[in-house]
Order: sequence, then C-alpha cells, then structure tokens
Amino acid sequence: MRKLFLLSLTLFSLFVSSCSTSTPPAPTPVVVSVHSSSAAGPWLTALYGCAGTSTIIRLSDSPSDADIRLQIGEPEFLSSFAYKIDTEEILIVTHRQSPIQNLTLEQAQTLFALGDPSIQVWVYASDADVQGVFDQFVMAGRSVTPSAKIAVSPQQMSDTLVNQPNTVGILPRHWKVGDSRFVFSIPDVPVLALTRSEPQGAIKELIGCLQK
Repeated sequence: MRKLFLLSLTLFSLFVSSCSTSTPPAPTPVVVSVHSSSAAGPWLTALYGCAGTSTIIRLSDSPSDADIRLQIGEPEFLSSFAYKIDTEEILIVTHRQSPIQNLTLEQAQTLFALGDPSIQVWVYASDADVQGVFDQFVMAGRSVTPSAKIAVSPQQMSDTLVNQPNTVGILPRHWKVGDSRFVFSIPDVPVLALTRSEPQGAIKELIGCLQK
C-alpha cells in the first residue's frame, strides 16, 4: 500500500508539473512611440483603442524619433512612409457675433493677407501642419498679415474665437466648439500616419486598425 501511495503521489506531481508548464507566460507588451501634432490630437483616442493590452503607446516630443507621427495634411517634403487614416476639414472660423459672413477664396485670401482694422486675425506658426494646409490652399504663396497673432494650438485658437467677438482664425473641424461659426472651408484634408520605414509588427497593426 505504501508503494502504491508513493507511486500515485509521484504521478500526481508529474501531472501538476506538466499542467503548470503547459501555460506559456503572457507576452511582453510592445512599446510604440508616437508623436502627434496638436491638430491631430483627436486621433490619439482611436490609437489607444487600437493598442489594446498588447501594445503600449508612449508619446514622444520629438517627431524625428517617433515610430509613428500623426498630422493633418501632407508635409511639404515627404521623406517617409505616409498612410491616410482619415480626413479632416479646415475651417476659417469667427465668433457668432462677428460681422464677417461667408467668404469666397479671394475674400479669405485678402482678409488674411491684408488684415482688417476691425478684426483681429489669428494664425499658427509657419511650421504647424494646419497652417501648412491653409497656406497651400488659401494663401497660395502670399504671406499672412504681420498684424496676425499666433496661436500655439487649436485649443488656444478655439478658446480665443469663442471668447473674443472681433476675431477670425483657422480651426480643424474636430476643434470647432462653442459660440462660433465657420465662413470658409477646405474639405477632405488627409489625416496621415507617417513612419520612418515600412511598418512591421505592432506598428503595421496599429496603422491598419486606424484605417478601418
């Protein structure tokens, strides 16, 4: 009986051991660094959703070091891989009480090039993605008036246009909120995910998910 008991115990131990080693350890999450322009910030929510638990998104302050860069509009010089993940609409926006009505392209160009004594014009820094789209499709090579004020982000631009009646500025559609209205539109501007090399692994999966 004792030998039978020891044999049973040994077999049980081997069974438990085999069961415990048959379950592989959970895979280590992959870290993907991401840089987003201020204007492309709304697409970070979708990116986090695509990452799930298998990928860790680490935001990077340096676009050159990031695995993925999110921006609105095509860069002037495209030296990386680019993938369209959505479209955005770029608007000229005023306070709802502003006297400015719907603008033609020529009127919009004149307003931002020459300014208006009764209206404060707001733009972005020349290297901002939204400003690049605006310069290409509206200004067409003309310079913005020197009297224009510079917003550091769409959030600051939105707050200014909502709270100051005599202002006009530029906003992506996703950032237009509050008591404001648009008077000119640039439709179907691509939202891009840029990578330094052809995407592989987790980076490829993330971009594919964003494109769905």
